[in-house]
Amino acid sequence: MMRVVLVVMSLFMLVACNGAADLNKAAVPLGDFKLQHNIAVAPKVVKGPLSREASKEELTKALTDATAERFGRYNGTRNYHFGMSIEGYVLAQPGVPVLFAPKSILVINLTVWDDAKNLKLTPKPHQITVFESLDQGPVVGSGYTKSAEEQLKNLSQNAAKAIESYLVKQNAENGWFNGDAEGAVTAE
Repeated sequence: MMRVVLVVMSLFMLVACNGAADLNKAAVPLGDFKLQHNIAVAPKVVKGPLSREASKEELTKALTDATAERFGRYNGTRNYHFGMSIEGYVLAQPGVPVLFAPKSILVINLTVWDDAKNLKLTPKPHQITVFESLDQGPVVGSGYTKSAEEQLKNLSQNAAKAIESYLVKQNAENGWFNGDAEGAVTAE
């Protein structure tokens, strides 16, 4: 029983993090990184069940804006490119409080390129799934308290933060932004 409680608490804390909460602080170290191209597409996006509607343009603009906001803080001398494909989303509709408080979700695939070396750093796209921040509390769903645009902005900020966390991990493990990138795949 204690194990279940700990898992639920860990998941709650992970979901509760707001992707924009640290933007007023210094960026986490990421080597000699500078984002050159920030491209989001949604050719095969799937709208989840009971979701509010969002156009491909709204989805891609929200993600590129949040990514530019987060990665515009890095001013290294080596250029990198992001290719992001939005695979699916759910923008929660109003639910029945207490009984059903739907949460929003965004699923993206990320590809990272090293411009100077013409190398694809991700052999296959890295999939990221993010949930909305739980700043409204667990009882009231964001469908009641936020517009679809606000939900999408929050999801996109959380996705940009998740991308940053992934890049920090890859840089620590593989030196992606500190010289030669071990294991990088040659661009095709």
